[in-house]
Amino acid sequence: MRRFLLTAAVLCASLSGLTACKTSCRELSEKLCECALNSVEKQLCQQRAADEEARVEPTAEDELACDARLEGCDCRTIETEEGKKACGLAR
Repeated sequence: MRRFLLTAAVLCASLSGLTACKTSCRELSEKLCECALNSVEKQLCQQRAADEEARVEPTAEDELACDARLEGCDCRTIETEEGKKACGLAR
């Protein structure tokens, strides 16, 4: 799970820092951070996402992939194979 959260954070772009709106990849990262077991893990996850967003810019293809996963990604099913696929944690 942590590896995917980091991967999702890497997909985040610095674009959201330049615009008022959040990118799809940033939204997906934040949604995944909501799955953290406690508030400390959640805050650390959100900080990693913000740090990566400032460092890496996702491509238009990355944004489309993140956008496609936003609605289907659900913390209740994230431990299942289908849930992992829906959130982009598995292929």
